[in-house]
Amino acid sequence: MAGSTETRTEHAAEDGHEHRSRWPLIAAIGAASLYLGVGLVFVGLDLVPSVVPIVLGGAGAIGLLTGLAGWANEAFIADYLRNRRDGDSDLYATTMILFLVSDVATFSAGFVYYAFIRAGSWPPTHLPPLLGSLVIINTALLLASSVTLHYGHEALEGGNRRRFLGLLGVTLALGVVFLAGQVYEYYEFVAVEGFGIGSGAFGSAFYGLTGLHGLHVALGVLLLAIAFGRALRGHYTPERDTAIRTTSLYWHFVDLVWVFLVVVLYVGAAL
Repeated sequence: MAGSTETRTEHAAEDGHEHRSRWPLIAAIGAASLYLGVGLVFVGLDLVPSVVPIVLGGAGAIGLLTGLAGWANEAFIADYLRNRRDGDSDLYATTMILFLVSDVATFSAGFVYYAFIRAGSWPPTHLPPLLGSLVIINTALLLASSVTLHYGHEALEGGNRRRFLGLLGVTLALGVVFLAGQVYEYYEFVAVEGFGIGSGAFGSAFYGLTGLHGLHVALGVLLLAIAFGRALRGHYTPERDTAIRTTSLYWHFVDLVWVFLVVVLYVGAAL
């Protein structure tokens, strides 16, 4: 009797009717530990030994990456290796939306900090020209990448594999170029203008928000690279596009946040 019950449970899980995963919980605990460690670096070094934020941050980063990797494998890769259809496509898309909602809270905390800065003494004593040609080019590149990814997904749904591969590859290239542009911008600000994360409250807000966004773009580029590699192997069809759908949601969110960052930080700092 127990054996038959176990068999039914396993069968239900394989059919997608019952699904439990430990990976999101591991990722959430890791993210909380990482944020706590980083927070202690900035405000709590006089309260705890210096080794505490290092341990918390390191363990959190490992936990977050492990959880994300396990979830990605479970959600997107394992089923493809077993040649199964995307039966939980809507579920994973909804999960991604919920993750992005939580991400809004993370960025909102940074914007609230910036709002307090603007409410105080303004402008800062040392503020380099932030709004230049580089940020305009970077913005154009990121917006263009959203367009190419959107139409690439449409091509996949329409069965045009060649167009899908081409547009997905262009999206990946645009993301890499954007990251390179942001690294160069940081170099210009720090090495040439002498404007770093230690340049007052605005410096910490600027690098905190743009650095957090840069980490999100780097993760998005990694997701795009994995998707492109799998696309070359023929893993995607119009009926099996869950990974592309969720990656598109994430990438469009990252692009939207960047536009808001440009308006608030770059343009707003000049006002």
